[in-house]
Amino acid sequence: MSLLRHRSWLAGGSAAVLAAAGLTLASTTTAQAAAGCQVSYTVSSQWQGGFGANVTITNLGSPISAWSLGWSFTTGQAITQLWNGSYTQTGTNVTVTNASYDGAIPTNGTTTFGFNGSWTTANPAPAQFTLNGTVCTGSVASSTPSATPTTASPSASASPSASPTPSSTGGGTGGSLPSSFKWSSSNILISPKSDSTHNIIAVKDPSVVSYNGRWYVYMSTVDASGNYGMATINFTDWSQAASAPVTYLDTTPIGGGYKTAPMLFYFAPQKLWYLTYQTGSNIGYSTNPDITNPSGWSATHNFYSNGMPSIISQNIGSGYWVDSWVICDTANCYLFSADDNGHIYRSTSSLAQFPSGFGNGSNTVIAASDSNKNDMFEADNVYQVAGSNTYLLIVEAIGTDGHRLFHSWTSNSLTGTWTPLAATQSNPFMGASDVTFPSGTPVWTQDFSSGEAIRTTYNQTPTIDPCHLQYLYQGVAPGSTQSYNLLPWRIGLATGTNPAC
Repeated sequence: MSLLRHRSWLAGGSAAVLAAAGLTLASTTTAQAAAGCQVSYTVSSQWQGGFGANVTITNLGSPISAWSLGWSFTTGQAITQLWNGSYTQTGTNVTVTNASYDGAIPTNGTTTFGFNGSWTTANPAPAQFTLNGTVCTGSVASSTPSATPTTASPSASASPSASPTPSSTGGGTGGSLPSSFKWSSSNILISPKSDSTHNIIAVKDPSVVSYNGRWYVYMSTVDASGNYGMATINFTDWSQAASAPVTYLDTTPIGGGYKTAPMLFYFAPQKLWYLTYQTGSNIGYSTNPDITNPSGWSATHNFYSNGMPSIISQNIGSGYWVDSWVICDTANCYLFSADDNGHIYRSTSSLAQFPSGFGNGSNTVIAASDSNKNDMFEADNVYQVAGSNTYLLIVEAIGTDGHRLFHSWTSNSLTGTWTPLAATQSNPFMGASDVTFPSGTPVWTQDFSSGEAIRTTYNQTPTIDPCHLQYLYQGVAPGSTQSYNLLPWRIGLATGTNPAC
């Protein structure tokens, strides 16, 4: 039987990577000016028959207003999906051209795009790139005119009507995380929508992936009686999010009842999409072979054969079992969850046995904990940092002022010790103290709550680009005083403004 969480505002909220040798080649790109470029190509994740890659172009020459990058694959790889640009491929020869928003690159500026591809026998990086017809060598040609690309920087910091363009959806070559964070937030992007059978007052807990040029957002909904459910929208540009049609998941085989706090990912070994969510008495999941069909989800299955693992029941106290998160490496899948009582749990299944390998939860352990439960409360995310062996843990906290914020930790292993990164109220990962709103945009929230980062991959190895951080979060209007289950949550997008790379 599902267990619904009834809580006060202060009590809580719902909620491998294979790094290929990064090629650094540069070259002259010309049209009528000095030209030069450098290209960094990194495989961000790889699985049997498929891979994800990130490409960054640096313009070393005169500013350019449009770009075309060419290369040849050497072992028959093929692009299957690309973002922040468009592509053509004839045999082994690939040409990528700029999108409408990233065609200009100033001198020493960069632009990034990402793609997913297929491979058969091997997956080496390309040996040479050409930018606007000139081989990239890392130097500037002496006296010829040049034309080079621009950066696709996110516009979440633009005016309220601007369309945030997440720049890290598959792009990015990796780098270091800063020790403190600064963000600029969009206005509200997603608000509740009702129909004849759904009187929705809040949308929250967003999970998001980019696939084949479309954004897919899954989220929790709350109706006027405080009942939780889930819904999904999809669109090609964030300016369309507010008007995108809604599918309520209780109209699919997932069915009704308490199901909330979704996480979406593609499990490549099985060629299936997974949606995980909390049910109160277990962590549930549904599968779908086709993400473009929101009615294609299976009925609910449970990860644990006997419900809540004993280690959680022994430590949960008066908390609630919430917020599942799945991340896999080349051997295992790890299922993280929280308990609103200062603990983050981790269960393990082999990759081959997923999703049934978690069994009765007997191998579940406390992955991280804090003696002050409000400093490690709920809404846990775990990502690999692109181009590194670093993992990032993000957990929602409750400040001494009652406002929601995020803390963060890092580890060099999914089973290792988590070390504080930005994990205090004075130095949070994200909170009212480090998020600004652009001029002309209202400060529509002081609470930064359950959501997730824009990933560079959509598969079972959630990865983020530290050079282009963005986070889709739930916020609530300042001064809201309703009980927790009736708070009017809305969804916005924050973009990092102080990368360390």
